[in-house]
Amino acid sequence: MEGNLTISGSPDIRLPSNKLMWLSLLMIVAGVSGAIYAQWVGHHHAFANTREMPWGMLIGVYAYFAIISTGLCVLAAFSHAFGGNQMAPLANRMVWLSIISLLGAFMVIGLEIENPWRMPLGVILHPNVTSNIWWMGTLYGMAVGVMFLELYLIVTQRFSAAILLGVVGAVTEAFANSNLGSVFASLNSRPFWYGSQLPIFFLACAVLSGAAAVVLFTHYSHALHKRKMTVDTFKGLQTAGKIMVLMTFLVILATGWKFANAYCGTDEMIMAANSMVSGPLSTPFWLFEIGIGLVLPCLILVGSKLSSIHAMSTAALMVLVGQFFSRYNMVVSGQIVPADYGLVGVPQHFSYMPTTSEYLLVIAGLGVVGFGFVIGEKFLDKSFNESSDH
Repeated sequence: MEGNLTISGSPDIRLPSNKLMWLSLLMIVAGVSGAIYAQWVGHHHAFANTREMPWGMLIGVYAYFAIISTGLCVLAAFSHAFGGNQMAPLANRMVWLSIISLLGAFMVIGLEIENPWRMPLGVILHPNVTSNIWWMGTLYGMAVGVMFLELYLIVTQRFSAAILLGVVGAVTEAFANSNLGSVFASLNSRPFWYGSQLPIFFLACAVLSGAAAVVLFTHYSHALHKRKMTVDTFKGLQTAGKIMVLMTFLVILATGWKFANAYCGTDEMIMAANSMVSGPLSTPFWLFEIGIGLVLPCLILVGSKLSSIHAMSTAALMVLVGQFFSRYNMVVSGQIVPADYGLVGVPQHFSYMPTTSEYLLVIAGLGVVGFGFVIGEKFLDKSFNESSDH
């Protein structure tokens, strides 16, 4: 009945003994330990950030989780708002996955900054409406609140209000995501970032990552429950697979034009592009971002004709791995060229190698997503498997 709360534990999963849950908690503890160590010895000692390269891997990881969240939220809103489409059976799960992905992003950025308690206070007490970073944080904070309320309405079967809030959440996340892109794109002192491409590129990557995430986690959900996949769910995953094929092609195209533009630009843009094409970032770029993250998934999906859930899940995992390296490459390549390059004794490229503490914080973000996934499968399984065509 509408308005009744229907959260219940799934009989197929024994939560206390679930190894994935405890592994996720251990990952979170490891990340928090890394953050405590950074507070103890100082962030300038614990992290590889320098005066010349103030942004490191953790900024890219924050963007990675936030972009996945945006893609899931947007796809869920389309699936809910336009009922009758094949992705409708996946929509409720996408809402929860979007929430936990954004919480993973908040975990990483919260542990990364030296005074995390100042962040929410500063956003509320000292708003700066001319700052892209302020808008990004504010909009993402609003989005997660809206999505929690949307999820509550889904669980209590108040679907009309949930659909409305889903659209609000998707619009909010899209604006937040484009603001995240503009944080980099508005820095004219970093020519490789500067321009209007990154905000739109981030949205394209969001749709790609969101489609990959829902394929991967839906497959893992059925494996966790040892449940046979329904025809409607499989058709929904096939639609997500088609989105992945389209978006891998578009992201490859956008990446190609980014480099074509760079090689027509200034010396600094050419040197930044060279750092990925043939320099210190060439392996993460060619092997992981392009090969594993874009080309191979597209070939697997097309070659399998979207008829195998294992092929789609493998391609989805490869996309998510590639997108991780894409965010890393983007953050590092924009800062890797010294501002005073060309002078005697100045290297052509800075060197950057993430520290153990930085890797631990990445593990914490993954732990939040893993823990949230298990909790969702335990307590929200009934809502995930209800029809979303209302």
